[in-house]
Amino acid sequence: MKHLKVLAFTHQRIDLKELGKLVICNQTLISRLSSVREKFDISEIFYIGTCNRVEFIFCGSADITPDFIKDFIQTLGFCLSEDKIEHFVNNSFIYEDMEAFNHLLRVSCSLESLVVGEKEILAQVRKNYEICRKAGFTGDYLRMVMNHVVKTAKEVYTHTKISKNPVSVVSLAYRKLHELNMCSNSRILIIGAGETNRNISKYLQKHRYSNFAIFNRTLSKAEDLAKDLKGEAYSISDLLTYRKGFDVIITCTSASEPLLTNEIYQSLLNGETNKKVIVDLAIPNDTCPTVLENNLVEFIEVGSLQGIANKNMQERYQELVHAELIIEQNINEFKPLLKQRRVELAMREVPLKIKEIRSVAVNSVFADDLEQLDSNSREVLEKIMNYMEKKYISVPMIMAKEILVNHT
Repeated sequence: MKHLKVLAFTHQRIDLKELGKLVICNQTLISRLSSVREKFDISEIFYIGTCNRVEFIFCGSADITPDFIKDFIQTLGFCLSEDKIEHFVNNSFIYEDMEAFNHLLRVSCSLESLVVGEKEILAQVRKNYEICRKAGFTGDYLRMVMNHVVKTAKEVYTHTKISKNPVSVVSLAYRKLHELNMCSNSRILIIGAGETNRNISKYLQKHRYSNFAIFNRTLSKAEDLAKDLKGEAYSISDLLTYRKGFDVIITCTSASEPLLTNEIYQSLLNGETNKKVIVDLAIPNDTCPTVLENNLVEFIEVGSLQGIANKNMQERYQELVHAELIIEQNINEFKPLLKQRRVELAMREVPLKIKEIRSVAVNSVFADDLEQLDSNSREVLEKIMNYMEKKYISVPMIMAKEILVNHT
C-alpha cells in the first residue's frame, strides 16, 4: 500500500458552498486529471465529487506536502485566488498507505458522511470510479482496491443497522404518508416549492403518485416543480379560489405566521367531509391550530418527526463500532490478497521465459543431438519437456506466493 494516497477536501473543515468550487464537471474531468497525472508522475487516479466531499485517490511516490497540494490544485485549473487556494491547502486531509485504504473504506461505508449511514455514497464512489476507469485513469491496483471497497461496504450495510432507520425528516414524512396506504391518484396539494418539498416530491414521484397541484409565492418556481411532477402550478393567493379538492396537503414555507388558516382550509375542502392528511414540514408550522381543532385531519408535523430522526441517528452511531470491526477485518483480509496479486504480476513473465529457454535448447543448443534420435525417443523427450515446463511454471509461483503471503 506504500504508494496509495488520498487528498481530501470535506465538509468537516470546509464550508459546503466553498467546497463546490473544487467540484469537477464530467466535461473537463479527463483533461484535468490528465494534467495532474503527467505532471506528478501518477500511475493511477480517480476522483470523488459529492455534495460534501471532493477527493483524489491516486498512486504515486511524491510526498504530499503543502506545496504539492497547492501545485496540484493549480494544475487542475481552478479559477481560485491565492488566498482561496491557501484556505483549501490548510484545510485538506492527507492519507497515505494503509491509512488511505482505511479512509476510503470508511467513506464508502458512510462513516465519514454528513449523515452517517446514507447508502448513496457507495453508489457515488462507484460511479466516479467507473468514469475514471473508462477514461483509462485506473489500472489493476485501484481495481483491486475498489473491489474490496465495494465488498466491505456491502457487508457493513448488510450486517449492521447503520442505514436501517431513516434519519431525514423528509424520508420519515414520506414513510408516515406511505403507511396510510394512499392511492397513487390521491389529490396532493404542495404548498411551497423549496428544497424540502422538492425532496419529498421525489419520493412521491418515485412511488408513482401522479396528481399534483403546486402553490408558491413565486409562480415560476411552482411552475418548475409542476413541470417535474407533471402537475399544475398556482400562486399562493390561488389557495382561496382553488376548488378541485384534495386528499393530502404537503406544506413547507418560510412564513412566520400560519399560512394554512381554517378559512383557507374550509375553502380547499369545497364541501368534502372525509378525513384528510396534512404533512407540515415548516418551522414554525404552516398549519393554524384551528384547522386541527375543527376538522378530521391526520397531522404529520416536523416536530414529532425530528424526535424520531434524532433517535434513529443515535441508533446509527451505536452501530459504528460494528461497522469499524468489519472494516478492520477487511483490511486484514486485503493485505495478503494484495501481496498475492503482486506475486502474480511479478511472475507472469515466467511462462514466456521458460518457453524461450526451451526453444533455444531445441532449435539451437541441442538441435544436432535431437536429429540423431528416432521418432519414439523424440516423442518421449517431448513428453518429458512438456511435463517439466508445466512444473517449472507452476512450482515457483506457488512457492513465491507461500513465502510472501505466509512468511512476511
